[in-house]
Amino acid sequence: MAKPRPEKKRDPAASGTTKVLPMQLRVGDRIADELGEWEFCGPMYTGNFGKAVHAGFRLVEQPSVVELRMWGAHERVSVKRI
Repeated sequence: MAKPRPEKKRDPAASGTTKVLPMQLRVGDRIADELGEWEFCGPMYTGNFGKAVHAGFRLVEQPSVVELRMWGAHERVSVKRI
């Protein structure tokens, strides 16, 4: 007799976050860190022959604060899709 499948430990859709590659970011996606919640507003471009991705984010509480974030193109980013 076959063993039953183990249950999934965590459902990412239940917590509201999704892991995506940096090139799959959409305008309105949000990430959180120690400073607060940031919203992707663009621009997005690659550097280092496509191995690094740069993306512009603005602070939700203070829209005038804009920051450029960088990830490796292979890294996954946890975002909240709205």
